[in-house]
Amino acid sequence: MSKSTAVFQPETVHLDLDPRFYRPVKAASFPCHQLRYRNLEAAQAVGLERLSSVEWSQHFSHFTPLPGSLPEPLALCYHGHQFGHYNPELGDGRGFLFAQLRDDAGRLLDLGTKGSGTTPFSRTADGRLTLKGAVREILATEMLEALGVNTSRSFSVFETGEALTRHDEPSPTRSAVLVRLSHSHIRIGSFQRLAYLDDSEGLEKLARHVARHYYPALSGDSGLDADAPLAGLLPDLLEKVMLAIAGTVGQWLGSGFVHGVLNTDNFNITGESFDYGPWRFLPQFDPSLVAAYFDQTGRYAYGRQSEAALWAVCRLADCFLQLVEKDQLEARLFGFYPAVEDSLTRQVCWRLGVCFGAADASVAKATVRALFVAAKQSQYGFDQIFHDLYGGDPRCEGYDSDIWKPVLDNLAGATSLRPEALEHPHFAAAKAVSMTIDEVEAIWAPIASDDDWHPLAVKIAQIRQMRAALSGTAPSIMPDIIGGAIAPDASG
Repeated sequence: MSKSTAVFQPETVHLDLDPRFYRPVKAASFPCHQLRYRNLEAAQAVGLERLSSVEWSQHFSHFTPLPGSLPEPLALCYHGHQFGHYNPELGDGRGFLFAQLRDDAGRLLDLGTKGSGTTPFSRTADGRLTLKGAVREILATEMLEALGVNTSRSFSVFETGEALTRHDEPSPTRSAVLVRLSHSHIRIGSFQRLAYLDDSEGLEKLARHVARHYYPALSGDSGLDADAPLAGLLPDLLEKVMLAIAGTVGQWLGSGFVHGVLNTDNFNITGESFDYGPWRFLPQFDPSLVAAYFDQTGRYAYGRQSEAALWAVCRLADCFLQLVEKDQLEARLFGFYPAVEDSLTRQVCWRLGVCFGAADASVAKATVRALFVAAKQSQYGFDQIFHDLYGGDPRCEGYDSDIWKPVLDNLAGATSLRPEALEHPHFAAAKAVSMTIDEVEAIWAPIASDDDWHPLAVKIAQIRQMRAALSGTAPSIMPDIIGGAIAPDASG
């Protein structure tokens, strides 16, 4: 492991709010505590990579508080629209905010859980997470991070030794507790709850908290003035959140990613992608692909994610109507689709390893549109297209038809971002790194049948090699992936 560059910097800023925003809770007691995944690179970024195995288990499966951070877990309060229907009975039902801290750049981060037990918001659920669900979140976050998407990071997974009953996978199934590292767990639904309760004071308190801690005035950024009058602060805050979410949506589209459940409680105020349930990556370009089997109307299909995200941002704007004039809020929303297109264009060009320059922005956007048309007509593998065309020239046959001519003609006038990237071992492989649902199932099958974690380790190594090739960074610190039979933990 390389020398740490970060020092652990604990924070407790969520306690600046008050108990109307959260409920103190206790973590479940699990019969077993078998480490399965430890993200050493993420731990290094926040100064926690030197924790011993015993310390790691104490903090991330028993949930002993980190020194100087939150003294007890907090289940956060929020409401939300689920598939367009308002639900006032939400909140952290199987997770909590465990700790806050800063990375080596000073950015405020959260360590939150999934599968850590019941809370006052669990209703009839058991508060648990399946091991398969944890593996799927590891794969989603590793792939999205490699593709440059603004995403949470899977930090730790312990198998917990309980047999869970689920209706959407064979039961009983194995259990786990996941810890994710993310920028914020404050959601659009956090504001919706306060509006629903007609709590104007709470809305103002939360808005100023978000402005102060997540959108401060930074070099090169207009920032927000948390002490400004509400009439100016709330429209500015709405626009910041809108642009952050639009940026992430563009990255999803350029990565061929389908989140699956774009309810308003699954959008946070920093725009970061998180909470991965029934996600998918496109095998081939298909705007109608849905990730959730229960999304019968295709509300959250790949090609409708922009629409769903804008709808969610509009619901945030609704929360501010009692405090700010409607026209002031509406005026900030017109930039949503242009921001998505700009982000999508940047994402596609980055994946292709090319740059058109500011003067050729219209050519870049035309290239992206032409690529999507050709992808749909050819039905080539979505990830394979970017692999084959990296650098602007096809590295294999199959792109000499009229379908691809507009794309290749435009790419011929682009500048290569990193010509040396093609010498990277990643591009020596003919087959692209992808993450189809069949591949996910193939990785899970040996874990389920033989407790064989090797395919997962191999896949993550391939993903991180791709990440190094695309980003030009040094090889990543590989996570610990621990196999072997699970046994009761004497300390549990």
